[in-house]
Amino acid sequence: MIDVKNIRKDFPMLNGKTQQGHPLVYFDNAATTFKPQSVIDACDKYYSEETANAHRGDYDLAFKVDKEVDLVREKVANFIGAKKQEVIFTSGTSMSLNMIAFGFGFKFLKKGDEILLTEAEHASNVLPWFKISELTGATIKYIPLNKEGKLEPESLRKVITKNTKVVSVAQVTNVMGFMIDIKEIAKITHEFGAILVCDGAQSVPHMKVDVKDLDCDFLSFSGHKMLGPTGIGVLYGKYNLLEKMDPLMSGGGDNARFDMCGNVAYLAAPAKFEAGTMNLAGIYGMGAAIDYLNKIGMNNIEEYEKELHSYAISKLKDIKDLIIYNEHADTGIITVNVKGVFPQDEASYLNSHGICVRSGEHCAKLLKDLLKTTGTVRISLYFYNTKEEVDVLIDALKNGGNFLDAYFD
Repeated sequence: MIDVKNIRKDFPMLNGKTQQGHPLVYFDNAATTFKPQSVIDACDKYYSEETANAHRGDYDLAFKVDKEVDLVREKVANFIGAKKQEVIFTSGTSMSLNMIAFGFGFKFLKKGDEILLTEAEHASNVLPWFKISELTGATIKYIPLNKEGKLEPESLRKVITKNTKVVSVAQVTNVMGFMIDIKEIAKITHEFGAILVCDGAQSVPHMKVDVKDLDCDFLSFSGHKMLGPTGIGVLYGKYNLLEKMDPLMSGGGDNARFDMCGNVAYLAAPAKFEAGTMNLAGIYGMGAAIDYLNKIGMNNIEEYEKELHSYAISKLKDIKDLIIYNEHADTGIITVNVKGVFPQDEASYLNSHGICVRSGEHCAKLLKDLLKTTGTVRISLYFYNTKEEVDVLIDALKNGGNFLDAYFD
């Protein structure tokens, strides 16, 4: 069980009020999460006690930083069931997916090859592949979603072919919020000799993810969506694939030697993919975030969020003129609209009650045909949210919205 009351004391952001004087109700956790004091302290420790560059100094202070980077890499590896040398620090999910697309896709794909996506993918898992298609001649195709907007393994089997080389999908999509059976998707993908790229931005912070059990070839996720700092993320890759990939960026720290003739010998992964000075304070903070999540327990977090989601859905269903697009989603993402009300206006109205939600297309611009709308309001829950906060949202939705003056079809 999660002791939410005590957990909330760890988050400075949860102790404040809005400009209007309302208690802050934060339901935009799919965009980013609040940070516990331990994460803030870890970042401060780097800046106030251990500032030095990593893997470059032959003095005690630099050695402390080297040890911390190595320790956090091991924490990340244990957190997702990987080997330490398979964990690459990046700036976030977008960077990680671009590294896969350009480091693997650009190197190995050719005209006639197929890349399979879905309409529910985030821009970060679509636009890099669009560019790779343009550069290599590979074809983008889409795996059909079911009528609720969920990817089912049998749908992949219907469209995958011997020409498919990459399947790139989110384990949990950021608008529909369905948990995808990645293990079965991986099995089908590998039957056809293709690789599976898994966008874990919305799954790793909310549930136990074991890359060896899932058998995905790549996994990407961001620190800031799992209590950590912004500007830090992870790319996991099976080591044999990392050995074959080219780095997206080159520079200091990723090479063993180079000469005037242009001959370059890169270091082994992960160093090959970590050119330049990394976000060291971010790495410190990410380590603290993983410690915090482990203390609570990922299974406990998933169970509590499902309970909170069910409670919210049961209340939302009683609201007249509210459209729920993903009632049966199995995560904390709830996507809605109020009939006749523009999503941004609804979000602005909720803001006047101290409630933070996301409105718009949520970087998933391919979904408009499925949802039959160009924008929605997204409510995204995390383990520090409460049923009482859900009640505040319900009261606001029941008692407002008629004054809004922007409408859409």
